[in-house]
Amino acid sequence: MDLPIYSKQQLALRNGQDKPQIWIAYKGLIYDVGSSRLWKNGKHYEHWAGQDLTDELPDAPHTETVFEKFEVIGKLL
Repeated sequence: MDLPIYSKQQLALRNGQDKPQIWIAYKGLIYDVGSSRLWKNGKHYEHWAGQDLTDELPDAPHTETVFEKFEVIGKLL
């Protein structure tokens, strides 16, 4: 299945504020994190949804395996 491609501008709107979706990007893939209570209102600690968090992960207390429980809904352009 080919995943839809979204621009950074389209991703930015999926921040839980401008649009109801709560998405984040990591390593070129976009994940729907709206089902996570940790992303309530589009904020997760000091991080905001609608962004590419690839460069932020090394500072996180978890590894990239955290993304396995979320649905990949697209690719970041």
